[in-house]
Amino acid sequence: MDFTNSSCGESDHRQIEENKPLLGEMSAPEGGKMGAVPCRRAVVHFNGMRYKLLQEGDIQVCVIRHPRTFLSKILTSKFLRRWEPHHLTLADNSLTSATPTGYMEDSMPYSAIEDVQLLSWENAPKYCLQLTFPGGTVLLQAANSYLRDQWFHSLQWKKKIYKYKKVLSNPNRWEVVLKEIRSLVDMALTSPLQDDSIHQAPLEIVSKLLSESINLTTQEHESIIVAIAPLLENNHPPPDLCEFFCKHCRERPRSMVVIEVFTPVVQRILKHNMDFGKCPRLRLFTQEYILALNELNAGMEVVKKFIHSMHGPTANCPHPRVLPNLVAVCLAAIYSCYEEFINSRDNSPSLKEIRNGCQQQCDRKPNIPLRLLHTNPDLVSQEVTSADSRHKTVIVTSNEVHVEVERNNTVNQKLKANTGNDSEPNLIDCLLISPACSTMSIELSPQAERVLECYVEILKILSDYDDWRPALASLLQPIPFPKEALAHETFTKELKYVIQRFAEDPRQEVHSCLLSVRAGKDGWFQLYSPGGVACDDDGELFASMVRVCNNVHILMGSCYKTKKFLLSLAENKLGPCMLLALRGNQTMVEILCLMLEYNIIENNDTQLQIISTLESTDVGKRMYEQLCDRQRELKELQRKGGPTRLTLPSKSTDADLARLLSSGSFGNLENLSLAFTNVTSACAEQLIKLPSLKQLNLWSTQFGDAGLRVLSEHLTTLQVLNLCETPVTDAGLLALSCKDHISSFLINALYIQYV
Repeated sequence: MDFTNSSCGESDHRQIEENKPLLGEMSAPEGGKMGAVPCRRAVVHFNGMRYKLLQEGDIQVCVIRHPRTFLSKILTSKFLRRWEPHHLTLADNSLTSATPTGYMEDSMPYSAIEDVQLLSWENAPKYCLQLTFPGGTVLLQAANSYLRDQWFHSLQWKKKIYKYKKVLSNPNRWEVVLKEIRSLVDMALTSPLQDDSIHQAPLEIVSKLLSESINLTTQEHESIIVAIAPLLENNHPPPDLCEFFCKHCRERPRSMVVIEVFTPVVQRILKHNMDFGKCPRLRLFTQEYILALNELNAGMEVVKKFIHSMHGPTANCPHPRVLPNLVAVCLAAIYSCYEEFINSRDNSPSLKEIRNGCQQQCDRKPNIPLRLLHTNPDLVSQEVTSADSRHKTVIVTSNEVHVEVERNNTVNQKLKANTGNDSEPNLIDCLLISPACSTMSIELSPQAERVLECYVEILKILSDYDDWRPALASLLQPIPFPKEALAHETFTKELKYVIQRFAEDPRQEVHSCLLSVRAGKDGWFQLYSPGGVACDDDGELFASMVRVCNNVHILMGSCYKTKKFLLSLAENKLGPCMLLALRGNQTMVEILCLMLEYNIIENNDTQLQIISTLESTDVGKRMYEQLCDRQRELKELQRKGGPTRLTLPSKSTDADLARLLSSGSFGNLENLSLAFTNVTSACAEQLIKLPSLKQLNLWSTQFGDAGLRVLSEHLTTLQVLNLCETPVTDAGLLALSCKDHISSFLINALYIQYV
């Protein structure tokens, strides 16, 4: 049935209605001009019954034509009305039926509906609503009153949204447009419909309007933002609207709109956003908002207060998504600072090619010319002192990225060993070409420097919160920064504070993130070690990372493989360790002593050099003498012999065990039972003095993970271990998993034997 036929007068009447504000007239600003308006305006919210916005549903339909003759009046009487069941769909532009037959053979455009109202006359059909169109009426009958009201409000909403789209698609005067936007916002806030699209639809309409209107003044910007602010309290802005907000933050960072309107919007984004990858413009808007805060008079103090407001006054932040979202914004902002250099990688010699000395000018793109520069005179003077062991220095320049490569005999030997390996080098290898003087100086623009300074400072602020530090360390463990940033001295120097905070934290889940995220990939430990590309001190940070609150065993215990850890230091960082020990660093002295105790160093000359280094300082001499005394005592115990089996009485303590083992010779003790005693992990220091111990019974004791790690590293003769009813966890058992000398152990009444 055709619902669009109408007379000219009716058409003109509807056209006039559409050009009026749909929810009544709103007074214009003083003087009839758009100006600055208050950033918050009072809005009345709907407090009655709520309904879900209908998109489709089953309903009875009856069409009544306006009677023009006596016969048509009889046919439209209530006794002769015909009802048809239809499955109606509320599309964006019209009301359509899934079965286009009968009354609903043609769709009903919203523009043809003059009015929607509930039936109120006497003897009207139950649960009906009336749609008035030119030439007649459509009656819709629902199953109950709730469904009737739901259809009524949904049809009103669809009809009004359609009209707003039509009115705002062709703006003539911005004064009128602003009135319509305000009435649109009020309609969304006072609607009894409860659905995400109720607030999103007006935002999308305004977003489309702003994307198509590029000649807006600053006052018009602010007026529109203030008008839609109530809708943003519980909804994310659409992508185009985010772009509009970003533009405002860049052009007017000191505007009060940024503080009063954007702040709650950004707070909601940081608290509730789950993935910036699906909505990158939300991240960009958050990034521009923080930069706008940084442009205020107080600068970083305002940013710091904002981050504190996101964390909250309590010790633990109640919003788990705040930290990951802030870190994602920081990483993206820092990446954007080096984007120019990252994009130029394809046109400049790669660091791997520079290392191998195999770049060919004819094989690469000629977009950015490469040229060799003369060596810096200061570098030339340095080369003279070691000309017999070095080749000349080469500097390759490409688009403000200066890579200085120093190839010595050691590097050449490594290159020869890697010949034929086409795999990409790891991150630190790319940067650490030569520990002596490999540099990559990057000159950022003033704007990029301000962005970098702001977001590195935010990472520092985040690292100061105790509850955020474990998650922050985990997020930064894979080193999620471009290699250009890691080669930038300013960046690594500022980021050093964050790494220092990780190293000073006594919690294992924090300082263990300084190590690499997986085997074969370097971590912050290698990056800030002496000779590393980011190291700008004499090894203080490196020593702090190893020490971790003046206890080297904490860090080594966190990786469960002390010998492997010491072996990696001996292979890669032995020189810096010896240098720091020579300067009296106690941590490095202990490292060298452990290397000697575990026989990490096999070369006799290197062992003698380590011993000479230890004996050159008072603390080193004292610790080396203690090491020698321990080794002599072990050999003496083995020589004296003693019993082979020993059982302690129940309720014996750690002190009782220490007194017993110190009272005689137990060099031949092979079987020790501490079952049902009160010993703890502290007795492990006494048990490792038994060089021949093969079987140890710790049933129903308080011996835990800490003691288990000590035993797994020192008692190499241990074969059988009983851990029934002990507080040992998976972390402790992990220390035993790689020990081949333990053939079987018993835990929680389960006997496990290794074959």
